[in-house]
Amino acid sequence: LMRWRANQKLDVDAMRHQKCLLVGAGTLGCAVARTLLGWGVKHITLVDNGTVSYSNPARQCLYEFADASAEGGPRPKAVAAAESLRRIHPSCVANGEVLNIPCPGHPIPPSDVASAEEAYSRLSALVESHDAVFLLTDSRESRWLPTILCARHGKPCINAALGYDTFLVMRHGYGQGKRLGCYFCNDVVAPADSTTNRSMDMMCTVARPGLSFIASALAVELLAACTQHPLGAAAPAMTMQSSDADDDAVLGPVPHALRGSLHGFTLGHWPAEAFPRCVACAPTVISALEERGFALVREACEQPKLLEEISGLVELLEGGEEWDIDDDEEEGDDNDDF
Repeated sequence: LMRWRANQKLDVDAMRHQKCLLVGAGTLGCAVARTLLGWGVKHITLVDNGTVSYSNPARQCLYEFADASAEGGPRPKAVAAAESLRRIHPSCVANGEVLNIPCPGHPIPPSDVASAEEAYSRLSALVESHDAVFLLTDSRESRWLPTILCARHGKPCINAALGYDTFLVMRHGYGQGKRLGCYFCNDVVAPADSTTNRSMDMMCTVARPGLSFIASALAVELLAACTQHPLGAAAPAMTMQSSDADDDAVLGPVPHALRGSLHGFTLGHWPAEAFPRCVACAPTVISALEERGFALVREACEQPKLLEEISGLVELLEGGEEWDIDDDEEEGDDNDDF
């Protein structure tokens, strides 16, 4: 109907045939899955290690009260979400995977090493077998392994993250040569434990209720725009100059990162190149993962600083101590327009 009524160049099948992996089946994951259904996407896999709590159904649109009060205990989110998708659209090929993703800063006890290695192998296989990956988890460190696996397997990756009234939606760099940055490219420290010794309310993302639906919709539309661009996921980032001048893109130019706020109802987009010493997508880090596999992941869980050494961040920061910056030379004219 969209093609018939509004856009005859729209290639609906290019989006409909996408096999999408959703890492995180919470507020964002549920909303992304429902929006994908709206585009006709039928192959959806959800990954999560949590269970449905009594507070979830009001905010997470694929769950019901019965999922939290089920006989035998709360149901796994990934499994319950997949079943909900199949009820909504019986022809949907939806699957739920209960996985505990290894995270930097979260040491793996000796008794859990075998299960952690199995989870790593399974996540890697899932990334490799899907066409696009959405990162929708609660913590920064839980996004590291899926990010590097997407870079290793050459898979488009869409990231969505929430604050109280702000959000970030971005696509990671794709392809060879000059690439766009990933979620970690603006960081100069490795991801570490952000949840231990925190109360439940501190570990949960507290956001205005409408924010997740806005961010989720933009995340799916970002993938849709990529599928309709001649260069696909390698489409150049939209700039102020190209915002109205990309005639070859059926759904218009494709932004790199969208930052929005409900405080003032603002939305902006800023492109950024990949950081060559990124702890998640730097060539040295990807090569280390290819050579060492789970051994690297396990060591990073024990010592996140290892990623800074492999990526070259340590060398960069140590070299920065030798920089001699003349403050007088850095001062600009009072009339400079920033």
